[in-house]
Amino acid sequence: MNLKKRMKEKKLVFGTWCLIPSAEVINVIAKSGLDYVIIDMEHGSMDFALVQRMVMAAEAEGCEAIVRVGSNDELEILRALDTGASGVIVPHIECVSDCRKAISYAKYPPIGIRGFSPYARAGGYTSQKGYTVLANEKILVGIIIESEEGIKNISEIIDQPDLDIVYVGTYDISSSLGVPGDVTNIKVLQILEECVDKIRKAGKVAGCLFHSSDELAYFKKIGIGFMVYKVDSSVLFDGFSKVREEKGEVN
Repeated sequence: MNLKKRMKEKKLVFGTWCLIPSAEVINVIAKSGLDYVIIDMEHGSMDFALVQRMVMAAEAEGCEAIVRVGSNDELEILRALDTGASGVIVPHIECVSDCRKAISYAKYPPIGIRGFSPYARAGGYTSQKGYTVLANEKILVGIIIESEEGIKNISEIIDQPDLDIVYVGTYDISSSLGVPGDVTNIKVLQILEECVDKIRKAGKVAGCLFHSSDELAYFKKIGIGFMVYKVDSSVLFDGFSKVREEKGEVN
């Protein structure tokens, strides 16, 4: 497991969003061979105790776990990282100040202001010399650009040290453009391509959600490296729906 290193080497990494509050489900997903899972605390219903079990269930199968926190909040980010997650993704970033706060909350001094307890799972349950320095190097920090304001300020936002992943939230962008849910609309794709170009030029990794092999090929073409395939609940629903539609009638 070394997701951050693989991304620095410009290798594609694949994962999925996890909304289902279950360590068992995430363990099954991790066993499939994905590089990472994103535990979604913005739209999912899990608490931090369950998140820690989900992180452990993913890591048991060699899969890294990232937590999408519900907001750009110091305590939320601290608690998410103390579970031992490989990193956080912070939603609704709209300006440079938002991005700097997210990075500061995720990093120990002197880079940031993250509170330190060596006795949490992230700290290995015991005091270790040099831990904070190592943690600052290893922790992934991702942000989500998903509004017109964020898009307008993207060049300044992404020009920050210690920022790793910039995820473009095409669903929220489609809504702001008056085509909610139509993430393949030409207006949405034009913004996506412009954002990805800027993200790559800033030396960051661009991320986005794909649903099909056609979208995967398109994402590879425009330079997205942090590939997120659907959502666990959607994959489950689509699988059973397809069986139901194809079952036919018994003679």
